[in-house]
Amino acid sequence: MTAQADFPAKLEFLFHPCRYKILYGGRGGAKSWGVARALLIMGAQRPLRVLCSREIQKSMKDSVHKLLSDQVAALGLSGHYRVLADEIRGSNGTEFVFAGLRHNVDSIKSKEGIDIVWVEEAQTVSKSSWDKLIPTIRKTGSEIWVTFNPELESDETYVRFVAEPPSVAQVVKLTWRDNPWFPEVLRAEKDALQAKDPDAYLTVWEGHCRQALEGAIYAKEIREATAAGRICSVPYDPAKPVDTYWDLGRADITAIWFAQTIGFEHRIIDYYSNTGHALDHYLKELQGRPYVYGTDWFPHDATSALLAAEKTIQQQAEAIGRTTEITPNIGIANGINAARTLFPRCYFDAAKCADGLQALRHYQYKVDPNTGQRSAEPLHNWASHGADAFRYLAVAITEPRGKSQPRRRAVGAGWMSA
Repeated sequence: MTAQADFPAKLEFLFHPCRYKILYGGRGGAKSWGVARALLIMGAQRPLRVLCSREIQKSMKDSVHKLLSDQVAALGLSGHYRVLADEIRGSNGTEFVFAGLRHNVDSIKSKEGIDIVWVEEAQTVSKSSWDKLIPTIRKTGSEIWVTFNPELESDETYVRFVAEPPSVAQVVKLTWRDNPWFPEVLRAEKDALQAKDPDAYLTVWEGHCRQALEGAIYAKEIREATAAGRICSVPYDPAKPVDTYWDLGRADITAIWFAQTIGFEHRIIDYYSNTGHALDHYLKELQGRPYVYGTDWFPHDATSALLAAEKTIQQQAEAIGRTTEITPNIGIANGINAARTLFPRCYFDAAKCADGLQALRHYQYKVDPNTGQRSAEPLHNWASHGADAFRYLAVAITEPRGKSQPRRRAVGAGWMSA
């Protein structure tokens, strides 16, 4: 089956074999639109198994399913493709399937015969997700297509595919200038932002990286840690216990920092986050790391029955021999101040904490919808969970325990301690 479609000239490379096809740039460059069309045309010409993914996909509304289904109609391919609720099937055997990487990357390993994976909105994809996904796409001739609008030069996707791209990659930047069908309504928005905020315009429309996110809460602290060489290789000291600091979620993200205190230094040696799992998943993750553990610091909601269990999070952890404490609840603003105070004494392992550092860099204050100004309340998004866990780390270390908060230690041999 054949279909005729117009494409920006820069997208012609999509139809030629290459392991990595990277499309990045500003708004209005027709990146996602062009990729959707190219994949549908290729899937009509020969059977393909296409995985459409992004870092977090809570429902099909978060996916490119709607974009693809609209393009099926626009290309006149409705006779070839059957659009179902959670996949798109071609009459020749082509399949489009959809999954979030953060939650499903382990199950993606079981998917055989993926020809192309398309990672959309890839600026938020974590190092751990890339490290797991790439070796999974191993069929002969398989390809990885990546589309994103860059934010920070330090973001994993930008570093991996633009700053230091693989030798087998075609990297193409697209902006509104490359889109011959750029609509006038967007041109008006573009011109208005250029006049109002030239720096924001360069990021949104020209695809330039920001020096720092507007309203970034820890921008100064991260910049100083980088300049001082405190984001580096941080070895684990087996003579000292590793404490863990948690932000809890199930439908949302659970994030954990791993730290050792040695003298006046706080060595942040590891980080882990995931979503959609009960507590036993995270405890197994801890067990799989070669650490001698001290205390698990949980937020105050760990004393409530969570994750559809009969016991509270704290009780579940203590039942298998973990030593636990509850982080003092001193409020978000005071917790952020505690984190800022602690930052100069923190050393972060650049590799193992890459995903957590990405969250800290993207932790921002909200914009008040009424005034358009930054509020005193942090934005709740993918980055806030890792940042909240770090805030709890700072509070647990800097806030003295009162008499009402004695140390809790389970009776019996430690499950994962020395």
